[in-house]
Amino acid sequence: MTTWTISGSPGTTAYTDIGAIINNIIADVKVNQPNQASKPGAVVYIPPGDYSLKTRIVIDISYLQIKGSGHGFTSSSIRYNAGNTSSWYEIFPGGSRIRVENTDGNSEAILINRGGSPRLSSIELIDFCLDGVSFTPNQNSYRNGKIGIRSTSETDSLRIAGMGLVYLERGLVITGADALHITNNFIAECGSCVELVSSGQASMVNDNLIGAGPYGFSVFAEGHFGLIVSGNNIFPRGKSSVHLKNSTNNNISANRLHSFYSGMITMEGACYNNLISSNHFLRNRESFPPFQGVPNPQDDLFGLVQINGAGNTVVSNHFSFDVPSANIVPGGAKPTMVLVRSGDNNYVATNHTAANVPVNTVVLDGSTTNSKVLDCGSAAEFQYFTGATYGFRATP
Repeated sequence: MTTWTISGSPGTTAYTDIGAIINNIIADVKVNQPNQASKPGAVVYIPPGDYSLKTRIVIDISYLQIKGSGHGFTSSSIRYNAGNTSSWYEIFPGGSRIRVENTDGNSEAILINRGGSPRLSSIELIDFCLDGVSFTPNQNSYRNGKIGIRSTSETDSLRIAGMGLVYLERGLVITGADALHITNNFIAECGSCVELVSSGQASMVNDNLIGAGPYGFSVFAEGHFGLIVSGNNIFPRGKSSVHLKNSTNNNISANRLHSFYSGMITMEGACYNNLISSNHFLRNRESFPPFQGVPNPQDDLFGLVQINGAGNTVVSNHFSFDVPSANIVPGGAKPTMVLVRSGDNNYVATNHTAANVPVNTVVLDGSTTNSKVLDCGSAAEFQYFTGATYGFRATP
């Protein structure tokens, strides 16, 4: 990156506009690899350093790896809310850091897009930092219109690993992914972190550190089949930790989920045959003063887990609920751990709840049928509405 020059523009360097440099490298790859039968692609290396991105990077070739030497994440929220940082050892994100400035009028730092066939394949973005720099004028708004990585084409085997994404309104927005792998990233202090939109299949979101803003999603998946969300540490303050919309046959397991709001795992629309197992849920109260006035996006009757659809399984999870009674919404209500809001043949079993106030461990809406609720609490902690059909066994 630091040695590449653009013919006719000697003043453009990786430090003044890394986007223009990478676009020029991609153009050079296309010129030098015209043979349909042999396109090995390329590796673009970003050494540790501080780089300005003024021009959106557009990836329209397969077999491209862009890699740095460190995700460089550090909390910008703490910095902006700390006031005086003159005694700090460091202030800004580091590693291979790209400042997303986008003076070209585009919202994305990196856009993956190509029409025609075949779909783009084997693109890898590894070990560098995309820093949205600021949310102006309110540093706690999570709004600046900036997107870290957006793919608008169908892709196969897109890999995003070891990245640091901070202070972007939307971190990752991926459309039509097949065999997508998002792993070992630090994506936090973004309005929304991971958005898998439209459709996707056979993908993985695993072993990441993720935390969205209060108006966005930490992990959102729409129209997905065969998605695995596993081994992630998802921390506040997203309005939902994992949100499935019209998604089937997915697995959400072995995650540690911490939230200030209900709806930690939400199934929206037609969600069938999904497995939620062996996760640790912690729901408590917002502790950071600048955000304590933000209203809860869902009340405490919404459920830490809300199920819509049929044939879903929620088993062997641990729920920790630790919210002062004065902060429960609506006042005086018994908070809900699992709400089966719609659907047939949903199975909720062997979940354990530890709470500082009386709770309903499972609630069945009146429209639900043939639910099975086994060993999730006492009869006093189980609620069903008229019309629901179910089998129930209390915890001994």
